[in-house]
Amino acid sequence: MGIYLNSKSPSDAYKSAASEKYFVDKSALIAELIPALGTSQRYFCITRPRRFGKSVMADMIAAFFGRTADSGELFSSLEIASPRITQQLKRASCEDYRRYLNQYDVVYIDFSEIPEHCNSYHAYITRILSVLKRDICTAFPEYSIDSSDSIWDILTAIYQENSQRFIFVLDEWDAIFHLDFITEADKKSYLLFLKSLLKGRIYAELVYMTGILPIAKYSDGSELNMFVEYNMATAERFSQYFGFSDSEVDRLYGIYQQSTEEPRFTRDDLRIWYDGYYSAGGERLYNPRSIVCALTNDQLRNYWIEEIKNDSENK
Repeated sequence: MGIYLNSKSPSDAYKSAASEKYFVDKSALIAELIPALGTSQRYFCITRPRRFGKSVMADMIAAFFGRTADSGELFSSLEIASPRITQQLKRASCEDYRRYLNQYDVVYIDFSEIPEHCNSYHAYITRILSVLKRDICTAFPEYSIDSSDSIWDILTAIYQENSQRFIFVLDEWDAIFHLDFITEADKKSYLLFLKSLLKGRIYAELVYMTGILPIAKYSDGSELNMFVEYNMATAERFSQYFGFSDSEVDRLYGIYQQSTEEPRFTRDDLRIWYDGYYSAGGERLYNPRSIVCALTNDQLRNYWIEEIKNDSENK
């Protein structure tokens, strides 16, 4: 097990999330990724506002595909195991979900994690490269790996030896662009790093990437044009997996009513306070962070605004 390659952290994080009182099962998302494995359509970029469940979904994907931890019991009770999803996979010429469960080496990187005392792009990217190389050396001790080689050359060499492929789950890929010390030259170097690591690489079985703002805001060239981007404003696909729908909030509010001796607000109050989004298909969406915090604390507040303010102050 490593920090980036075959880390147990995403699996543990998702198991923790799935055990929470106000958990919403979005595991059907996995059934939309499975048919893309190894195809030219294997590059996904999901962009959503802050606190809209992006990291939970990233954890879920790594927990499902990753070979580090046995998550069979967890997913057997979720929507991915339902007859509806089984039929969906069969129509896509894919077998039962269990064929793909815990079968892959997963590279999971949260780009919002900053090295201690980091004040340069060099320090930022060096940590990522050195840790990933160390993880690869640990996972594949039978290969003679030169740490001076590039990551993509190392992974290509491993693929050439045994056809080994990897799933990449990249959370908050655009976090670097919000750092004060990052220059325009640094941004170009970072985009080239992502291109070199991912674009056209045979060892990349699937690449799932999340961020806040569209790729086009940062990349106006061909660096990341292999991704199909799904944002909330224009893309209907995947919209049901990010944010809570009316029916999901109805269910969560029912749990709140049953477990709270004297509820302090109504279901309609939740709509008035937190109904601020619509999907591209016109479905009402609620910010998950705000809903869960309100139900947990038994109090209506601007939780989303407070989170954004705290994030800004901590940078």
